[in-house]
Amino acid sequence: MKSSPKLRPNGWDALAAAAVLALAVACAALFWTGGEEIGPLTAVVSANGEPVDRVVLADLSGPEERTYTSNGYTLRVAFGPESAQVTVSDCPTQDCVHMGEITRGGQSIVCLPARIVVQLEGGAAADDGVDLVIG
Repeated sequence: MKSSPKLRPNGWDALAAAAVLALAVACAALFWTGGEEIGPLTAVVSANGEPVDRVVLADLSGPEERTYTSNGYTLRVAFGPESAQVTVSDCPTQDCVHMGEITRGGQSIVCLPARIVVQLEGGAAADDGVDLVIG
């Protein structure tokens, strides 16, 4: 039987280790700098995949309600200085109404029968919630 040659680290191994270390540092920097403001909290309302309204929530002095109609269904959406909520809908499942208030960028309310989406963009990046639960 032939014995295997002795493996020794060479210059390419050091280069690969340096590349992995640089990528790890870059990912860590992106993670730790993600907590700043990324613009005012804005509600974007889309119907059938097309944006139909944008509401900058910080510009509101008090609650404001707007009505949207799509695919034969009507939704009444309440906007406040820090949140958005579907208050009334004539869709059969009422999932959009039961969703409650959304308050952080990235959250959304979807009414599938009406094909209307209310999504929040901007605001402070949220770092206080649970991202993943295993087990």
